[in-house]
Amino acid sequence: QVQLAESGGTSVQAGGSLRLSCVASGLTENVWYMGWFRQRPGKEREGVARISTRDSKATYYADSVEGRFTIARDNAIVYLEMNNLTPEDTAIYYCAAATRPVVTALNPAQFAIWGQGTQVTVSS
Repeated sequence: QVQLAESGGTSVQAGGSLRLSCVASGLTENVWYMGWFRQRPGKEREGVARISTRDSKATYYADSVEGRFTIARDNAIVYLEMNNLTPEDTAIYYCAAATRPVVTALNPAQFAIWGQGTQVTVSS
């Protein structure tokens, strides 16, 4: 079984930057994709970015974060570098793992394993 542990969430001013980390442990060889999702207050969980565990250049971003956020992987650690943050980025950020070889965009239903989440608060 794979376990995920996020860290790095905190409060930051608008325009600032933050880096989230997700450490994966356990049977990570069964993981094909790692992703970051978020749940903003009063909204449904939405995909932010994902990265292939077989090819670190194979990434995918939500339109809302394209050009501001960067996902990267270093062995069993996945990072989400977030720049030019706005109050709209305030959310609980979750790390997730997909154990299937094909995923569609950032469909949370295709990610079977989830971390506990880390809170990011952006103030204006």
